[in-house]
Amino acid sequence: MADDLNDEIRENAAGPAKASGDAGSVEQHKLTEQIAADKHLAGKDAVRKPNRGLRFNKIVPPSAG
Repeated sequence: MADDLNDEIRENAAGPAKASGDAGSVEQHKLTEQIAADKHLAGKDAVRKPNRGLRFNKIVPPSAG
């Protein structure tokens, strides 16, 4: 999914922002909005992982019982 989104961002960046013709006109989302969407989806994927990079451990010395 992330590769597809990366490919879409690359294609959209290479193409025109607006296009018009006989059938009508088309406008793409801004590149900044696409990057924000990519970051949002990457964050959602990171949250799904069991080890999120932050781990809390309670350290109990053996003499504490």
